[in-house]
Amino acid sequence: MKALITGASSGIGLDIARYLATKKYELILVARNREKLEKIQEALPTKVTIIVADLSNEQKVKELYVLTKKENIDILINNAGFGMFGEFTTTELQQELDMINTNIKAVHILTKSFLKDMEKRNSGYILNVASSAAFQPGPLMSTYYATKSYVYQLSKALWYEQKKKKSNVQISVLCPGPVDTNFNNVAGVKFGVKPLKSTYVAKYAIDQMIDKKKMLIIPGFKMKCAKFFGRFLSDKFLLRCAYRIQKKKAK
Repeated sequence: MKALITGASSGIGLDIARYLATKKYELILVARNREKLEKIQEALPTKVTIIVADLSNEQKVKELYVLTKKENIDILINNAGFGMFGEFTTTELQQELDMINTNIKAVHILTKSFLKDMEKRNSGYILNVASSAAFQPGPLMSTYYATKSYVYQLSKALWYEQKKKKSNVQISVLCPGPVDTNFNNVAGVKFGVKPLKSTYVAKYAIDQMIDKKKMLIIPGFKMKCAKFFGRFLSDKFLLRCAYRIQKKKAK
């Protein structure tokens, strides 16, 4: 069994790699930092192939698929992504475009490419890592929230397409709240609430996808409650709440 994980050098991606290694999966780990990947390769008790790639570059994403399509990937984890804090008119355009390319375009290309292969075999798992940010607009992190909403909505639609085909391919989307990773340092914010442990989120996500065949995976009781009760609140109220939460995150 083989798993391909993007954004595998830290955070949720790394902890998913560690967890799958305990289950004897062979791993193909993708990230931009070669040094970190090499250290992970040495540390994990399974066969690990590393690929250094910047997934904000569309050509590199396509090359990644070409490099790995003959590996018969059983699990694809689209985890690579990042965020950015600030008012829309003040954030840097190129950084936002890189975010859109990484958070949306790379996920779209890899999902489409590997899903075709999995459909032919009638087996496989795809886990797209979104966020609880996917459930509402997010003032002060507007582009990031929008990218995660895309991943969430795309994944739901693909899950239903597979269901109607009576396919054995499982599509899942992970939507955690705050997680104790390097995300906030990259985004330039600090946590507004106590984060979940990345190790817990990684194990929970894989178990829910493989064992429970869950489409929507939300770790943590608080986030499940927020998703449930959010449907009864107005968009204006959610916008005010989101703005206040993001304002508190400013470093």
